[in-house]
Amino acid sequence: MSVFLLDTHTLIWWLDGGTRLSARARRAIEDRNSRVMVSAATAWEIAIKHHAGKLSAPQLVSNFTRELDAEGFQELPINSRHAVLAGGLKGLHRDPFDRMLAAQAQLEKLPIISRDGVFDHFAVQRLW
Repeated sequence: MSVFLLDTHTLIWWLDGGTRLSARARRAIEDRNSRVMVSAATAWEIAIKHHAGKLSAPQLVSNFTRELDAEGFQELPINSRHAVLAGGLKGLHRDPFDRMLAAQAQLEKLPIISRDGVFDHFAVQRLW
């Protein structure tokens, strides 16, 4: 069984029909032998962007867990090991959400499905 972590944009694009995803990313998410994880940091990022008016996602914000369940995705909670690693990651990239996803991917040994090449600098396996 393959296990993957979704980047925030990957989750949003998947829920929007998946047409913006690469064929490889779509296949990995659709594969019945895949276990798809979504970080609690993704919920946080989506809520912040929605309430700031940068993202229209009222249904996702109000029903995040239900949306994940409907897709068969599992939530990946944030723990103190994730937080400490995210805070100490080397590199110039300062986005706290990307840093948390990178830390979770490293510690949980999960490839991340993302278009964002920043994860390549965090020694994370990226699938796109």
